[in-house]
Amino acid sequence: MNRKKRLLGIDVGLKRVGIAQSDLSGILASPLGTFSMSEALATLARMCLEGEVCQIVVGLPLTLRGKEGDASKMVRSFIREMEKVTGEVPVTLLDERFTSTLAQQSIRDSGARQKKRRQKGLIDSTAATILLQDYLDRQNMHR
Repeated sequence: MNRKKRLLGIDVGLKRVGIAQSDLSGILASPLGTFSMSEALATLARMCLEGEVCQIVVGLPLTLRGKEGDASKMVRSFIREMEKVTGEVPVTLLDERFTSTLAQQSIRDSGARQKKRRQKGLIDSTAATILLQDYLDRQNMHR
């Protein structure tokens, strides 16, 4: 049986990691949740061990000038830890500038109340979803 697999989108923050997943056809991204660093690594390890994942897309925070800074170093450190538990699953880095801003706008546009719009976890998982959807859209344009 040739089962399709999911792609994952990762938005790494200082305290939390937002994770999104694609559908099995690789067309639509949806939020999986927001996790602490250790919970995120455990979730990623489980999903990769179970063979559910074919690729991981990680947002790389760049400065407005397109350079890597301290936030990029933190993300690269997380990726090194992630690769220890995810094995051979390929990792792709994608410029994540403005995904948090787009996530806040998307949440606001959805009609969410102000209290919900301030929930950092919701912003992180929405940012991961936007990042992954952008990647999926680019890949599907080239099919």
